[in-house]
Amino acid sequence: MKIFSYNVNGIRAAIKKGFLNWLEEYSPDVICLQEIKANEDQLDLDLFSKIGYKYNYWFSANKKGYSGVAILSKSKPKNIQYGTGIDYMDFEGRNLRVDFEEFSVMSLYLPSGTNIKRLGYKFKYMEEFYNYTMELKKSIPNLIICGDYNVCHEAIDIHDPIRNVKFSGFLPEERLWITNFINSGFVDSFRYLNSEPHCYSWWSYRANSRDNNKGWRIDYNMVSNNLKSKIKSAYILDEIKHSDHCPIAVELKL
Repeated sequence: MKIFSYNVNGIRAAIKKGFLNWLEEYSPDVICLQEIKANEDQLDLDLFSKIGYKYNYWFSANKKGYSGVAILSKSKPKNIQYGTGIDYMDFEGRNLRVDFEEFSVMSLYLPSGTNIKRLGYKFKYMEEFYNYTMELKKSIPNLIICGDYNVCHEAIDIHDPIRNVKFSGFLPEERLWITNFINSGFVDSFRYLNSEPHCYSWWSYRANSRDNNKGWRIDYNMVSNNLKSKIKSAYILDEIKHSDHCPIAVELKL
């Protein structure tokens, strides 16, 4: 079972840059998308069906052209859950889950903290999402939460940990949240199998950051501990360039 996650920074823009050809070639069983910035009625869904993703689900923000998540699957899930039931989260289209017989996959787009107001929103979201997930695990123990967490966990996950320590995405409080989230029963699938530095999933558009690999690893495929022994491989596809992020992958032997 090959599962990808990808913040596409606008699905329509990504399609114009060759996203569909790439998706058909790499052919994951499930792909979670974040920051789709589109409503379902703005997309030609036949384009996804034609390359094997007949089962595609979209959860957009109330605000047009903003946020939003999606999941594309080759197999039909038994259940689809749009949002968390927490209004202020769901207005921004940040959580979508599909349930299969043996496991469930969630696409998550955690807010960024671009200013003081949004940072406060981010911390509130993180706290309530943590509580939501702890409750969810009681009924769905085999859970994979893929997406853009907008947080680097350790110094190895960011190109300049010294100068970025006061910026949202690498604040001590945010990093502690990731630590606590993992300790609650999840595995950072990439770090579980890879200890190499300079492996990132997002680069600023400024100052030629991507070409110089001045990046941040803020995208994760978090796998519940129940599935830890099933993790076969995990990797970052940093050569793929439809977005300021790149796809990340986890393969499970189920």
